Amino acid sequence: MKEIYLAGGCFWGVEEYFSRIEGVVDTDVGYANGRRENPSYEQVCTGTTGHAETTYVKYEENAVSLEFLLEKFFKIIDPTLLNRQGGDIGNQYRTGIYYVDEGDVPVILKKMEEVRDQYREPIVTEMEPLSSYYSAEEYHQDYLKKNPGGYCHVDMSL
Repeated sequence: MKEIYLAGGCFWGVEEYFSRIEGVVDTDVGYANGRRENPSYEQVCTGTTGHAETTYVKYEENAVSLEFLLEKFFKIIDPTLLNRQGGDIGNQYRTGIYYVDEGDVPVILKKMEEVRDQYREPIVTEMEPLSSYYSAEEYHQDYLKKNPGGYCHVDMSL
């Protein structure tokens, strides 16, 4: 099994979108690469913790590739928007790819280069090693499964 952490604005839609992809075996939403240990949603929303709302994606690499997952990721975000996606604004809604396996870096860099060629504006999506990740509160986990029709900026048909 492999894992990657993807920040694409509000984590509810990102989690639901990736949970539907064959080969993805687990997802979780939480807060990544910030400065505070085990922050609450309310603390992250202040914009002072430095965390990004992030979706953990665990996948079977023999069933789905990281390249495919990144292709899907870039279809559901606008990588030129800084600190916002959809109607959500704030540094916790920035976009990012946070990796735990150095072997994934060439794949991520290649995809980022391909994406750069598709936009006139600069790409602001972060690419960094995962430095910290804290699972969000239970009510955020599988939010759109529990609340069909809940707020979501992600087009699930892509």
